[in-house]
Amino acid sequence: MATERVEGLAGRIALITGASSGIGRATALKLARGGAAVALVARRKDRLREVREDVEKVGGQALAIPADVTRRQEVEEAVERTLESYGGVDILVNNAGIMPLSSLAELRVEDWEAMVDLNIKGVLYGIAAVLPHMLARKQGHIVNVGSVAGRRPFKTGVVYSATKYAVRALSAGIHLELSATEGIRVTDIEPGVVDTELSSHIPAPEARETFAQRWEGRRMLTSQDVAQAIAYAVSAPDRVNVNEILLRPTDQPT
Repeated sequence: MATERVEGLAGRIALITGASSGIGRATALKLARGGAAVALVARRKDRLREVREDVEKVGGQALAIPADVTRRQEVEEAVERTLESYGGVDILVNNAGIMPLSSLAELRVEDWEAMVDLNIKGVLYGIAAVLPHMLARKQGHIVNVGSVAGRRPFKTGVVYSATKYAVRALSAGIHLELSATEGIRVTDIEPGVVDTELSSHIPAPEARETFAQRWEGRRMLTSQDVAQAIAYAVSAPDRVNVNEILLRPTDQPT
């Protein structure tokens, strides 16, 4: 399924943050196979180059843009480079995020701030950078990669959940203000547990081990599963606004 061609993407331009691995990489490949040109944004230059080469191997067109999405100017410059190279941004995929889980009592305030900077402010910077272009054309699609945690908090993930609640509220607000009148669609993708690097952000070794033990023998989602959901949303006809997609592993009990 993950290698099937996606209809409705030929000639479109997608900018994807967090594109150097995981969901971002899988999404870039999925959209490129459907004919979209992709702008790959992430901090790791070497990994970005590898993803660009992977996209080109499947016949796609890719632009690698090293940038830190917690820095507004770098996000704006990434969008400008995309506009200069491709002439537009039809799809923004706000995918970059971190998940340094810990209990509130540990007072890892620096981790809390890092999550706010990337999971919320990074999303806002992406929206702010593409919005003038989308408003001028009265069309565009903003995809925010949220989480099932944006529907319910969990122990050790309270602040992470708060950032994903913010993404969910923001996505709903974009639809309220910009969809019917300005033609800008929005989708909140809400995965459950995905087999990516995200769990490596858990700072305490014992917490990482607990997470690993909890999922031993269970099937997680793959990055390709999430990319498939994103492709479904952005390839829908203009009259269709897929506002939310909640997807969880069959083996996830909550």
